[in-house]
Amino acid sequence: MDLSKIGKFIQQQRKAKNLTQVELAQKINVSEKTISKWECGNGFPDTSLMLPLCEVLEISANELLCGKLIKTEKEYKQSAEQNLISLKAQQEKNTKHLLTVEYLIIWLSMVILLACTIIPAYIEMPLIWKIFIIVFGFLNIIVSIAFSIVIETKAGFYECSHCHHKYVPSYKQVLWSMHMGRTRYITCPKCNKKNWSKKTINGD
Repeated sequence: MDLSKIGKFIQQQRKAKNLTQVELAQKINVSEKTISKWECGNGFPDTSLMLPLCEVLEISANELLCGKLIKTEKEYKQSAEQNLISLKAQQEKNTKHLLTVEYLIIWLSMVILLACTIIPAYIEMPLIWKIFIIVFGFLNIIVSIAFSIVIETKAGFYECSHCHHKYVPSYKQVLWSMHMGRTRYITCPKCNKKNWSKKTINGD
């Protein structure tokens, strides 16, 4: 999506309706700064705000995503397909980003834990400080694992090796399942068979 183009389109349609940024903001219950941010191409309406915005500006969601008015049915269908592809690509990009963040969280937490166990062993300090540093290191790894499991659950899908169904497991499944990297031994909700399912970016 071209956020700059969409922003200019929002501004154009707002002015065509003789609305100020403040008036538009009041109609869809957001701040004036939010409208300004969209029109400057520095953001995009949440899914919960897209339809109210389109209703006020009297445009379709497809036109909003395209950043222009669509006149013919053929053009509408073509733009709809392009928008679906664009949204899919953006979703995959966001998923890859989240999975990269997960790796960074785990590695950083391991480095912190290692530092918190080495420092008390080689640096002279009161016993209470040594205990505090070690406890901090273990608390850090516990919190990091919790965040990582949330990301692992929400980002992407798991593909059943038996029926090839792609699904999002529960937090509990991810927490208690055996795993090797991004492959987990979990039960597929479709065939109900427990198997080694691999993480994948694309859904069904």
